[in-house]
Formats: sequence, C-alpha cells, structure tokens
Amino acid sequence: MKMKTNIMELPKTKVKASRKSPKNMIIYGPPKIGKTTVLSQLDDCLIIDLEDGSDMIDALKVKANSLKELHAIGSAIIKEGRPYKYIAIDTISKLEEMCEGYAKQIYMKTPMGKNFETKNPGASVLSLPNGGGYLYLRMAYKEWIDKLNKLADHVILVGHLKDKMLEKKGKEVAVKDLDLTGKIKQITCANADAVGYIYREGEETMVSFDSLDDITAGSRCAHLKGQTMPLEWSKIFID
Repeated sequence: MKMKTNIMELPKTKVKASRKSPKNMIIYGPPKIGKTTVLSQLDDCLIIDLEDGSDMIDALKVKANSLKELHAIGSAIIKEGRPYKYIAIDTISKLEEMCEGYAKQIYMKTPMGKNFETKNPGASVLSLPNGGGYLYLRMAYKEWIDKLNKLADHVILVGHLKDKMLEKKGKEVAVKDLDLTGKIKQITCANADAVGYIYREGEETMVSFDSLDDITAGSRCAHLKGQTMPLEWSKIFID
C-alpha cells in the first residue's frame, strides 16, 4: 500500500506583499523631544511606560516598574484578546536595564553559573570576565522583545539617543545612534521594519528614515525608505 505524500507547491509568479506598514518600528531621539507626546496622538495605541515619561501627558497608558509588572500587563492584554492595534514600549533602553536581573537568573541555571550568587552575592551578571554576561543579557532581552511583539499587530519601540564618535577618513565624526548595548542594538534594529530618528524643526516634530552617515535609521517599507518628513502616523501606518 502506497503512502500519500504532501508535495509542497512552489509559486510560479510573484507573491503580492501582505502588508505595507511596519509591524515592528523603532523611534528614538534626544530627551524631552516629545517622543511620548507623539505616541499619545496615535489612536488605539497603549503606551507601556517603563520610566515615568508619561506622567504629564494624557494618553492611553499603563506603567511597569519591573519585569513582573510587565508580565502582568502582557497577560492581561492576551486575556482581553489583544484589544489594542498598537503597543508602544517606552523605553527599550529601560527594558534592557530591567532585563539584567533576569539575565542573571538565566546564567545561574547553567552548570557554570549555578554557584554564581553564592560566590558573588549581589553581583551583576555583567561582571563576568571578558564580557561573558552580555550573552545572557541578550538572551533575556530577546526573549522579552519576542513576548512583546505578540501583544499587538504593530509594536513601537521607543529609544534614547546617544552620540558616539567614529573615525572616518582620519577624522572623528559624531554619529547619532540608538542607546542600546552593542549586539542588543543590532538585534533590535534587524528585527524592525523601520527605524526612525525623531528631531524638532521649529515647532514641528520630524522623523527621518534616511540612512545617512551620521544617523542610524532606515526602513523596509517602500513608502518610508529614505524619507524625512513631519511625523504623521497616518503617513506611516497606511494599511
């Protein structure tokens, strides 16, 4: 008796794009530039405030001061059937900091780390030699980002700006960059459909998706690629 096998049918023509708008997006900029304020202007967006940046703003918002509280918020969102179209995490710089304790827990479950707390009471996992603790920080952070990405159709990650110096053609050049640690920044940006740098131009809030030499920015979305424009959500989320 012959067993039937399921044969994968491969496409013969181009498959149309299933969406145009970013599912995962990063916005970042200088402090007090109005990042949280512009988020409050996006309808049906729940701001999960990790560092009390929304205290003076009327918004759809909830605070989390620990991963335990963040877990409770996520569980409530899932239980309610994911009622928000957008979720904003304000900020991912704070989320990275909050993940440090969880990274230590991950390390202590390994054969190498099972006696870490006994030998180093109260020490951070980041104190491991040769930067070894950052592996566990990346693992903890990525696990949480993956959880947060399941809470809504669109997830917006808010970050701080840091200026760093790079050498180009024998000269030091200031570069505007997302304030995250090394490979955590690479992981975060690689998973994002769009990275926008926010700044003020007169009274207007601008966002740049143009990947210039001195700015970390860019987009997979055709309508945002290379664009610098006033920040209007209706021009970012178009479907």
